[in-house]
Amino acid sequence: MNMKKKLIATLAFGAALSLGVAACAGDTSPPPDSRAEDGGSTEADGTITQIVAGDSQFSTLLAAVQAADLGETLSSEGPFTVFAPTDDAFGALPEGTLDSLLKPRNVDDLSAILAYHVVSGDVEAADVRSGAVATVNGAAFEVSVDGGDITLTDAAGNQAIVTVTDIQASNGVIHVIDSVLLPPSA
Repeated sequence: MNMKKKLIATLAFGAALSLGVAACAGDTSPPPDSRAEDGGSTEADGTITQIVAGDSQFSTLLAAVQAADLGETLSSEGPFTVFAPTDDAFGALPEGTLDSLLKPRNVDDLSAILAYHVVSGDVEAADVRSGAVATVNGAAFEVSVDGGDITLTDAAGNQAIVTVTDIQASNGVIHVIDSVLLPPSA
């Protein structure tokens, strides 16, 4: 991937991650390592990349971020909102899709998909509103907020539900989703 495309993909991924955090719903508690004694949030213990690397439900996301060489971006100052698919979400992709995306020749496609999960800025669940959300990928997905439930709909009409919200990082926020979103180009 040439440097310009890599920079755009990196910035897009950072933004998509920022957006993803804002659209999450469900458990609004921070992860155990960032909870205060009284159950309230404390200062974040690491960057988005460090939190993803330290949580076993994100091992596939971490492998994808590393394959696309986006780890440094998610460790940069930000802020970013990331909608983070779990291992189960990646496992629900059609057979062979993930293996294909992780191949070096498909790094541009992988970067585009990852960037579609990132939004620029620090968007907490309470600030999420229904409507189109622009990602760092350059494409948008739809957000639907119904009470405390947040649903994301990609360009193909596939839906992801936010299952955990507001995991605080030093450079943004992470919202956990149950499906992988695919940009229009995928």
